[in-house]
Amino acid sequence: MTAFTSPPAADPGHVSVDTAGGVATVRFSHPKGNSLPAALLGRLAAEVGRLGADDAARVIVLRSEGLGPFCAGASFDELRGIRTAEAGKEFFMGFARLILAMRSCPKFIISRVHGRVVGGGVGLLAASDYVVAQDDASVRLSELAVGIGPFVVGPVIERKIGLAAFQALAIDATQWRDAQWAANTGLFARVATNVEELDAVVDSLAARLAHSNPAAMAQMKRVFWEGTEQWDTLLEERAAMSGTLVLSDFARQAIAAFAAR
Repeated sequence: MTAFTSPPAADPGHVSVDTAGGVATVRFSHPKGNSLPAALLGRLAAEVGRLGADDAARVIVLRSEGLGPFCAGASFDELRGIRTAEAGKEFFMGFARLILAMRSCPKFIISRVHGRVVGGGVGLLAASDYVVAQDDASVRLSELAVGIGPFVVGPVIERKIGLAAFQALAIDATQWRDAQWAANTGLFARVATNVEELDAVVDSLAARLAHSNPAAMAQMKRVFWEGTEQWDTLLEERAAMSGTLVLSDFARQAIAAFAAR
């Protein structure tokens, strides 16, 4: 398979990892709303895989930088640069590989969420084992609005919140859903009223898990993810669907319009 080559970007984003007291904190950032270009997706997947084998990390906390959006989803710059179905598939495989890495990691992954979460970012939350969000957090699956669909992230979101809620989110692609909706559907496990409470809840839970039995947590995680054994094949098929659709005239025009906002 030919690797996807993205167009030159001013800033590919950044990922940092800090491990202390059994808690590995993975931070990602990008100047465009903490969006996810291919290189950043690859780095996140690699770090999750590495931490899964690191005995010093008992639990993983995933967070983005800043006080604005948690994640703006796929990089529009890279979407506009796709020229072939093969390159399109490879771009969307970045999301597939990250979801699969989170699924197979034997450590619990806690996501700390603030602000808006779009598209692929919602998939990251659904692939997490526990999500703590501030009450200003909101979610949207905007893929249909840009001429594609939430195919790669769809299985993990449906697994987390159920088919009916996933359908509503995927079909009404311009509608923001607030933190209470996300909590009611099970996407968020806890909602905090401010950033201080958000950090206190995340830190407390992570500290408790860091002192829990690693073998028990690994077994629990395997049980939680039962029924996903065929996802390697499924998500690759879904990536191919998105990779083809992104080349359509409809998608190109819609992506250009969104990017120009």
